[in-house]
Amino acid sequence: MTNSDALTFFIVDDDPSIIKLVGAILGVAGHEVVSSQSSVEALEQIATTKPDVVIADIMLPEMDGFQLCKRVKSNPDLVDTRVVMLSAKAYDFDKTYASKMGADGYIVKPFNPDTLADDLMAIVSASMTVRYWGVRGTLPVPGEGALRYGGNTSCVTVEVPNKPILIFDAGTGIKKLSDHMFKTMKGPITGKVFISHPHWDHINALPFFGPMYVPGNEFEILGAHHGDTTMRELISAQMDGIYFPITIREFGSRVYFRDLGEETIQVEGITVRTMLLHHPGNCLGYRIELGGKSVCYITDNELFLPDNPLYNESYVEHLADFCRGTDVLITDTTYTDEEYPSKVTWGHSCVSQVVDLAHRAQPGKLHLFHHDPDQSDDDIDAKLNAARKGLADLGSNVICEAPSEGDFVKL
Repeated sequence: MTNSDALTFFIVDDDPSIIKLVGAILGVAGHEVVSSQSSVEALEQIATTKPDVVIADIMLPEMDGFQLCKRVKSNPDLVDTRVVMLSAKAYDFDKTYASKMGADGYIVKPFNPDTLADDLMAIVSASMTVRYWGVRGTLPVPGEGALRYGGNTSCVTVEVPNKPILIFDAGTGIKKLSDHMFKTMKGPITGKVFISHPHWDHINALPFFGPMYVPGNEFEILGAHHGDTTMRELISAQMDGIYFPITIREFGSRVYFRDLGEETIQVEGITVRTMLLHHPGNCLGYRIELGGKSVCYITDNELFLPDNPLYNESYVEHLADFCRGTDVLITDTTYTDEEYPSKVTWGHSCVSQVVDLAHRAQPGKLHLFHHDPDQSDDDIDAKLNAARKGLADLGSNVICEAPSEGDFVKL
């Protein structure tokens, strides 16, 4: 660790042994530590010292940790100070309430001393990890032509330490995610499953998402309703006993549903914005924002060629505004320009118009996504090369990539 990485931590806990242990861990990691066993005295000291991070217990005498957090977060002189709750209270209510009070993270006691410093730094940095579990569209693709990019259909996660896992679409890639979660995640799992739209390749593997069958887990499934048909009805219809032998009544975890339109919602401090896209039926694009970082998930979406009577400049500009300046733009690039003329009004985009969108929106990275099942790995390589050339011809600095299953980017 360099000196520029060193932070000032202020520990507030009425247990001196916790202060000693946490202080020692942070000291070894190269950080400066200040502490107090009194929340009232701590509040005065915090206003003066302006630490980078406050670590507070909840069950404090005089003023509890929730109140302390709220007071710190409401002080305009402490706008850059992060607050992390360190508590033996492992209840979902307390975690949610801490978030409402402005807490940036929540760590449960007893904690792992070997990982505490890294866990705190992950919260402080507000890191987001975007991970790909399926990148194909329409149908899964087995065989030799799909070994490098993978053959599973749409599923992407956005992971933030100590926050619910955000899952975007439930194509066949969600089965790989399910296996990964069983191997790596301990304790109750909380997640939000954002469905772009209910076409089969975006929902058909949801019944194979194992964590939803485990008691103690909690998942909310969100997406656009269709007329008077709700998300609950859309999901349960494919599991009504005719199309699938297990119904949603078999879910062992708490599973609930929410209908979305064009709106902005909060998920424990993470902002999720939505936009209706050009695709048959109601289809939503998502923008995920946290700590000045963002990701846009835009699939399925048709960007018509400018010479098509259906081309809508206003829509393209609106979409560019929605995606503007995002760190990663994940977007439907189903067709090559040569393929697209025979696929007009099928609801998907070709390379040249995706390049145009990226040039307008200026994301940090453009990720090509939702590949046609008839395309091999070599065909996807060709789309990637064409997109990079198109961006270069426009003088764009946007970095263009075509992620494979298992790839991830950390922001």
